Amino acid sequence: MTIRPTVLVIEHDAECPVALVGDWLDAAGCDVVVCRPYADDVLPAIATYDALLVLGGPMGANDDEKHAWLGPVKDVIRDARDTDLPTLGICLGHQLIAVALGGTVERNPRGQQVGLLGVGWTEAARDDRLVGPLATPRRGVQWNDDIVIRLPDDATLLAETEHGEVQVARYAPLMWGVQLHPEVDEPILRPWAEDDRGSHETRGIDTDGVLRDIDAARAELDDAWRPLAEGFAELAKSAR
Repeated sequence: MTIRPTVLVIEHDAECPVALVGDWLDAAGCDVVVCRPYADDVLPAIATYDALLVLGGPMGANDDEKHAWLGPVKDVIRDARDTDLPTLGICLGHQLIAVALGGTVERNPRGQQVGLLGVGWTEAARDDRLVGPLATPRRGVQWNDDIVIRLPDDATLLAETEHGEVQVARYAPLMWGVQLHPEVDEPILRPWAEDDRGSHETRGIDTDGVLRDIDAARAELDDAWRPLAEGFAELAKSAR
């Protein structure tokens, strides 16, 4: 019998689940185990897992004093880097990797990034083990106030916005972060949108229009980002 590799998922908030990426990993042959430290789950030793996925959340990557588990999660990230455990960070997860390894995360001076954004792949992305097959024109969902403004010294920029803001980075040979949200659909985004509706009105953003655009692009987004989960599943299988 083939043993399925196990991906440890660290969830930071009940409204930020693994969602579509979890479904895609399962379909690609991985078992997904979710740890919820905000709900008092104990972070497990990573040696028994084949890959690590760190999700997004409403808190900041520097909010260790407000959210006691963030410091230990950064320790887990450093352990994953040191043991070559395949690791992927999404939004806050990407920012936590950056901070854990010596980078800097701050509030984006241009304001919240929200909605469908084109991915600006760099030349380095074309040969990347995980995102190389994805390094063609595509859009992704971004919904973030903070950004990585300085990558760690050993990191490689794989994608950036037209303003030079980090979208995708490789932090170690088997460690990546994406600022975008491949895991979300419109139902997951709706409570986020309600929380941000007031600030969107101030900035002239049509919140409902953004949600409609994302919902209408569902097939496009699935085709664009399912391969990310499938590629990550292959890395987990290689680790096994």
